[in-house]
Amino acid sequence: MQGVTLAAIAEEFGTPLFVYDGQVLSGTLGGLKDVLPTGVDVLYSLKANPNISVCALLNRAGAGAEVSSTVELMTALRAGVDPEDIVFLGPGKTRADLAACLDAGIHAVVCESFAELRMLDAVAAGRGGGPARVLLRVNPAFHSKGSGLAMGGKPRQFGIDEEQVRACRPLLDELHHVEVAGFHAYMGTRFLDHEDIVANTGKILAMAESLAADLGVDLATVDFGGGLGVAYFENEKDLDTDTLGKGLSDPVTAFRDRHPGCRLIMEIGRFLTARAGTYVTRALYVKESLGESFVVADGGTNHHMAAVGIGSFVKRNFPVRHLGRPQARADRSYTITGPLCTPNDTLAKRASLPEVAPGDLLGVERSGAYGPTASPGLFLSHGYPAEILVHQGRARLVRERDTPEDLIARQYLIEFDPVAAR
Repeated sequence: MQGVTLAAIAEEFGTPLFVYDGQVLSGTLGGLKDVLPTGVDVLYSLKANPNISVCALLNRAGAGAEVSSTVELMTALRAGVDPEDIVFLGPGKTRADLAACLDAGIHAVVCESFAELRMLDAVAAGRGGGPARVLLRVNPAFHSKGSGLAMGGKPRQFGIDEEQVRACRPLLDELHHVEVAGFHAYMGTRFLDHEDIVANTGKILAMAESLAADLGVDLATVDFGGGLGVAYFENEKDLDTDTLGKGLSDPVTAFRDRHPGCRLIMEIGRFLTARAGTYVTRALYVKESLGESFVVADGGTNHHMAAVGIGSFVKRNFPVRHLGRPQARADRSYTITGPLCTPNDTLAKRASLPEVAPGDLLGVERSGAYGPTASPGLFLSHGYPAEILVHQGRARLVRERDTPEDLIARQYLIEFDPVAAR
């Protein structure tokens, strides 16, 4: 990465660890912005990788932020994101979350139920000032295809069913401290076919226009989601972003001609970060069991649960590389496991690699999204790994690994009555 070897990074910071290439992060965002139609704002979805330095680097490269918790909101703000470039969504916001949004003055709260809308109205009423800007998250009546995990178009906890939104004008008339400025829809994740994304975008924009007309809402913002995927597995191909940009041009341009003042938002998470990251783990033992070769490594699914196939019914391997012998012939087959006491702790099954010996470094590629924070890092009390960002040719620590003292410090040992104990 930028002339710095992963072996040198592992030697300096220890293993296991995640390493992110800053050039890939900024280059991926820049390449996407170059092909998207003019006037589409990219917001980085922090859920993919909430590291504050990753967020700051993407913000400097031109991304706003989509957040789903108060801590993610704090992260985005401390990373330097302009509040006007932040939206907050999620189906389970608390009163404290809503208050934090109003305190920060973010662009919009994405409300996912009528009860949430009422709560936000009450919170805003108690604070004075102007109405809180809201996007209604809509669960569309239409379906999508091509996603790894559908998030709309079927019964879901996310958003409000389209037919319910169309009938909500009486409720909006009762609320005096919120202003519906537009709509949000997110159809699913891991889209790899540009045609599916183009079709979804056109349908969402048409739905937003229709809802605005029915409700008498001036369209100020439409967030049409994203869900752009990356190819992890054999027989998958990365999204053709040039063709995607050309495909989006017609529906987006036509919409903007009709609504020149409307802000269009695309949320991007996995697509921006996945290819920038490598999970580096060290082989502790190499063993045979009933004719199968196993590598037992110092990190596994406790740090990288996505590698076991979350969101997929079929377990397939992420790309794995022998970091000490990257050019050697992959003439051996290994199942790579971590240190956990469960057979589910398998990073790769029967992966083709050069010969592996104890002490060798292995890299699980395309690991920049949904790594530590989407994994059971506290299982067996191993704790979370270090995270490194390579920026301007230098490897920088952006998260310390947990120490045993870190893990025990927040626990309390009560005093027991010695007599009662007997």
